Amino acid sequence: MNIDIASQSHADSAAELLAVAVTEDNMAQRLADLNAAFDGALLSALENDEFKAKAGSSASYPGFGKIAAGRLLIVGLGDGGTTAIQQAAGAAGKAARATGATTVALDMGGMNADQTQTAVEGFTAGNYKFDKYKTGKDKKAGASHLTLIGGVDEAGVSRGQAVSGGQSLARDLVNEPADAIYPQSLADVALGLASDQLTVDVWDDAKIEAEGMGGIMGVGRGSVRKPRFIHMKYTPKGTPTRKIALVGKGVTFDAGGYSMKPSSGMQTMRCDMAGSAAVIGAMQAIRDLAPDAEVHGIVGAVENLVSGNAYKLGDILDMYSGKRVEIHNTDAEGRLVLADCLHYASHLGVDTIVDLATLTGAAVVALGDQYVAMFTKDDALRDALNSSAADAGERVWHMPLPDDYKAMLKAEWGDIKNVGGRAAGSITAALFLSEFVSNASWAHLDIAGPAFLDSGFKHMAPGGTGSMVPTLARWIAG
Repeated sequence: MNIDIASQSHADSAAELLAVAVTEDNMAQRLADLNAAFDGALLSALENDEFKAKAGSSASYPGFGKIAAGRLLIVGLGDGGTTAIQQAAGAAGKAARATGATTVALDMGGMNADQTQTAVEGFTAGNYKFDKYKTGKDKKAGASHLTLIGGVDEAGVSRGQAVSGGQSLARDLVNEPADAIYPQSLADVALGLASDQLTVDVWDDAKIEAEGMGGIMGVGRGSVRKPRFIHMKYTPKGTPTRKIALVGKGVTFDAGGYSMKPSSGMQTMRCDMAGSAAVIGAMQAIRDLAPDAEVHGIVGAVENLVSGNAYKLGDILDMYSGKRVEIHNTDAEGRLVLADCLHYASHLGVDTIVDLATLTGAAVVALGDQYVAMFTKDDALRDALNSSAADAGERVWHMPLPDDYKAMLKAEWGDIKNVGGRAAGSITAALFLSEFVSNASWAHLDIAGPAFLDSGFKHMAPGGTGSMVPTLARWIAG
């Protein structure tokens, strides 16, 4: 989508859709010129429609030839905060997609760089819809051109485009069927992002096995599509101020292995690689934002299927770290893949490791589908991620990580078992991962809830959300 900045009046904005954001307090002043163009009828129509300018609310009217735009959309800006800007711009993007408007003029009022970035990201997220496989009238083009009017920051536009591009990539990867996104094709996407400052190295199954990554190989044994290990590295032009590793779970389809999921639970399991999608999307955004940090993106990509060669309950896997894991549930596979990736990341000389995974249903039970469960013992890292999430309009909740719960992972035959029982499932999963991290500060983000929406929420369409790409981009690039 092309985005430009223009200085023009509402009535002269010749787009298919003109969207104007207002609060309840400034509505009459902001819409004075449009109200005059409509011979005083606009404000009366809004009053009749009981439009209160709540964040993300909207009222739509034909242009009737009174203005240059074909259609007018008034969107509510609520209290004018980050979330309100995101929802208002998102509502405009969603309306453009619903009406098939390819050219949009958007006036959010005067915005600084951060607000402009949020508006661009919100509009792009609202305008997004994965209809690649639709045919006929159900398929509508998204906006191809957005004109921002009313006071905009150019740097914010550029940052917003970089972050929303990464988020849209992550959404595409999650939404693609598992027959399109599998270990090698996921690696190909990563390879396609390579640049002078972003290198990509992919290990095939022979290399993974030779290196001793028993977690990745064990989970991937049941599929004819063999595992891949992906290492992306962004290197700044100057001396790095920080060194960070992002680690993503890349289970491109999860049948549960021999601990097989029911059909209803398996239907959307293409989304089980949302952690890897977030890492790859974030790495694209980081490449385009060009921060002064060195950033590694690490992904273990596998399919967790059933065959005569699949790993089984009671098996003991020799992990990359040297630990031996006793398998009590083959559907607790993501932590096995992440464990090898975390051990690898721990020896890259980084200061901080953050992993992302659709890891546990327990996180969804605890927090629902709108909060990311964050586990870390580093208070500074916790605060930094919380702050970046707030700036991005994403929701994160810090969870406990008590050492005494590690007793629930005690194994009979191996060093540790891969599940701790029904109680505190998201906590014991995080504690399992902690056994494979060293030499760096660490946070685990369980994105099982917000990574994939079964139905639309506010301006977001059903499906992949690109959860945490905006947060990670802000945390790393500022």
